Amino acid sequence: MRRIVLFLTALIVIVSAKAQTHYIPHVWIGGHAGMTMSEMSFSPSVRQSMTQGTTAGVAFRYAEERHVGLIAELNISQRGWKEDFEDAPFSYSRQLTYIELPILTHIFFGSPKFKGFVNLGPVVGYMIGDNISSDFNYAHPDMVPGFPLENRSTEQMAMEVKNKFDYGITAGAGCEFVVKRRHAFTLEARYYFGLGNIYPSSKKDTFSASRGTSIMVTLGYMFRLK
Repeated sequence: MRRIVLFLTALIVIVSAKAQTHYIPHVWIGGHAGMTMSEMSFSPSVRQSMTQGTTAGVAFRYAEERHVGLIAELNISQRGWKEDFEDAPFSYSRQLTYIELPILTHIFFGSPKFKGFVNLGPVVGYMIGDNISSDFNYAHPDMVPGFPLENRSTEQMAMEVKNKFDYGITAGAGCEFVVKRRHAFTLEARYYFGLGNIYPSSKKDTFSASRGTSIMVTLGYMFRLK
């Protein structure tokens, strides 16, 4: 996976350098906001379901005449997971809030008024918030009457996040409506695959993997400066 991140970063640099020598640049700034649906990739596995959060940020886009450009964003995004207790009457969810910087290759196509696009590239982030919502004593689930302990991992619920720095790759697709040449409205769906573990992952630790994944859907507005 680290090779994939390095490859995408190199691709962005190469495409940008090549594009700047041939095409007229368009420069845009704007913002976006939307919702996230996320879960964690644990090993050993954890019974869970997706939890909902929000995302918002600002964007700078350097776009080329012939379908290729670059996007840099600064976002605040919520990820995490929700424990699945099946029919048991318990609730636990954990929301991790990150400030993150995606650097994306922007590939677009269509007419001057309506475009489709694909974005992909690496993301780095840092956790600035950790919020747990539960209706039982998650630090000592063995003391909770009726708690379903059989064939269930419980350590992750009370463990402290040790690795606040995160990195991964993201890819998305969407559409853009251009109004009077300088104004554009975007709709995008994006998938994020984390490569960093939030918990220690040595052989002696509980989890060998604890990586975040997320689906994001956002609405955005962009203003053309050049």
